[in-house]
Amino acid sequence: MTQATTQATTRPLPAAPPRRRAWRDILVGWSFILPNFIGFALFTLVPMTAAFALAFLDWDSYSTPEWVGLENFERLLRDENFHVALRNTLFYAAGHIPLTLAVALGLALALNRKLRGVQFFRTAAFFPYVTSLVAVAVVWNMLFNPTSGPVNQFLEVLGVSEPPRWVAGTDWAMPAVIITSVWRDMGYYMVLYLAGLQTIPREYYEAATVDGAGAWQRFWSVTLPCLRPTTFFVLVMLTIQSFKVLDLIVVMTDGGPGRSTLVLAQLVYREGIREGQFGYSSAIALVLFLIVLTVTVVQFRINERRSVT
Repeated sequence: MTQATTQATTRPLPAAPPRRRAWRDILVGWSFILPNFIGFALFTLVPMTAAFALAFLDWDSYSTPEWVGLENFERLLRDENFHVALRNTLFYAAGHIPLTLAVALGLALALNRKLRGVQFFRTAAFFPYVTSLVAVAVVWNMLFNPTSGPVNQFLEVLGVSEPPRWVAGTDWAMPAVIITSVWRDMGYYMVLYLAGLQTIPREYYEAATVDGAGAWQRFWSVTLPCLRPTTFFVLVMLTIQSFKVLDLIVVMTDGGPGRSTLVLAQLVYREGIREGQFGYSSAIALVLFLIVLTVTVVQFRINERRSVT
């Protein structure tokens, strides 16, 4: 009797049915996902969906929303501020994306070596990215001061008789913002490129050297192809960041002088928060979203074709 009882207690329990096991795994998975998904739904998904719906309404947050169909988008075609903001956004993206990518890659190549104090220089290059944006904007505004700024004083020493007015002039305000944004963002993308460079096997460079490849040939034939996934990620992130730029411009120039640095994200803020035209503001935001989505999809398509070839 005792032996039978012992065998009964040591006998393994029957496994749960496969369907019950599957549901249990699903519930466990959702228990991990749900807290983050709730925050995403409340603060991103629901507001974004509401903004898309508002694009077809006329609403000032006080009166009852009124369906206007495509009138907000027809207004975009006639709005000169929208045209100016679109041109400025494209100009900013055309300057910010390639310059930041090139500077970040150059820094990564320079700091991917066994040099004395390399950790200090990596930290110094990354430090602007974690610095307060307000502090960055204030300091660069002082540097770009047309009368007493160090930048123009240095240009005068070099022999430039009439240096640019930078943020005080309509011609050089956007280039000044681009220079500041490149300086601030280069450290973050430098870290991404450093991570990519350190995954390239040294054997590739040794084989290229044995074949007689010089430094430029090794960079063009080994480094760049191996960095293609990193470059694609950096390009997508820079594109999204450039089209939705707002904070740096608001602090540095507030869209001025005139409308020389007015961008689409700032126009969304002005029309919605300042003017109370939430329907029209949502229409601008929807157009901005579609532009970024289109550019990103094109980038993915091009990357897929290059990966196949």
